[in-house]
Amino acid sequence: MRRILLVLTAALATAAFVVPAAMATTYTATFDPAAAPTGTHVQAGTPTCTVGTDGLVTCSDYELAGVGNSNASATLVASYSATVQCRNRGGQIVDVKSQRTTAPTSTGNLNPKNGRLAVPGVTSGPVPTDAQFEASAKCPNGNWTKETLEDTQALTSFTYTLHFAGFQGNYITITGP
Repeated sequence: MRRILLVLTAALATAAFVVPAAMATTYTATFDPAAAPTGTHVQAGTPTCTVGTDGLVTCSDYELAGVGNSNASATLVASYSATVQCRNRGGQIVDVKSQRTTAPTSTGNLNPKNGRLAVPGVTSGPVPTDAQFEASAKCPNGNWTKETLEDTQALTSFTYTLHFAGFQGNYITITGP
């Protein structure tokens, strides 16, 4: 018994000194009942989006009930930025902010069945590469060399929406960061 307690105490003491790696951040939904059929509610799952340490945005799957025969679509748009330097032949450097919006990710048309709507998960990405940031950056002179600064790539914003056909606005909206 003492040996078990000793092992457990040692394990807990070791765990107390372990620093967790950067964690993902989860964002929750806001709902607009006027933008959906009367009685629409979340039946299963939870509409959330998570931003990983790599900047990838992943929005969960869930099921809505009470939607009648109303079609819907879910869309995720994520924007990323980076700092690109322009270096002239004399070694002078100018910082240029480069922003790139990934192509929207959409579920396409979602058709309800028996008053329920299964909404699949969606993911942004991939996160743009240095070459993509450099391609969208503008240097003062076309002969200058573009270089993306290390560790400046970042997710600047994302918006996830669920929209019902025939309704104004979005029933579900999740934004971050």
